[in-house]
Amino acid sequence: MLIITRPHTTERDVARICARIESLGLTAHVCYGEQRTVIACIGEDAVLAGVALLALPGIESVVPVLKPYKLASREGAIGGRTTEVTVAPGVTVGGDALAVIAGPCSVEGREMLHATASAVRDAGAAMLRGGAYKPRTSPYAFQGLGERGLELLAEARAATGLPVVTEVMDPRLVETVGRYADVLQIGARNMQNFALLAEAGQSGRPVLLKRGLSATVQELLMAAEYVMANGNR
Repeated sequence: MLIITRPHTTERDVARICARIESLGLTAHVCYGEQRTVIACIGEDAVLAGVALLALPGIESVVPVLKPYKLASREGAIGGRTTEVTVAPGVTVGGDALAVIAGPCSVEGREMLHATASAVRDAGAAMLRGGAYKPRTSPYAFQGLGERGLELLAEARAATGLPVVTEVMDPRLVETVGRYADVLQIGARNMQNFALLAEAGQSGRPVLLKRGLSATVQELLMAAEYVMANGNR
């Protein structure tokens, strides 16, 4: 269920609406717009059936969301607008400009990474991508440099000004990777690693979520819902 407020509804009214929703055992997710605010009610919609929400000050309309993904649906955005995510000053994903991300599959050393980062910057890419932790089919293959690779990525960012995108594969490493990376990448193999999605949702970092092998679009959106339901819009 989505609650649409009247134009210029006060923050106090929004807080009262959220308190009423949460008193019913639901979670309120607030998305502020220039004139209106959208409040997504996450939980069992049936509990709202007998509640006179329209009687609350500031509410203009109540809209049911039929899709299973409540926050990741376009209905959840104010006016159905396209989401724009600001990764760093001057770097936005979802705007008019195409945000190109480029870099090596894995970080293997300082010289290689800096040379690649410079080439990526000079070619006009918006972000630098490189793997510090690598998922490999063989347990004996190179698994990445780990935190040392993250340090090298941070050095490359300082040298080129490019925000860093790198993959995190383990919920226990989200905090560590988040200290170095501007964007957390969740790879195709981990699209349905729900513990990892939830931890990324609590990180406060933008998340690049890749579509899993043979996954449907709805499954991808439900994976995004895990991230968003844990607080990361």
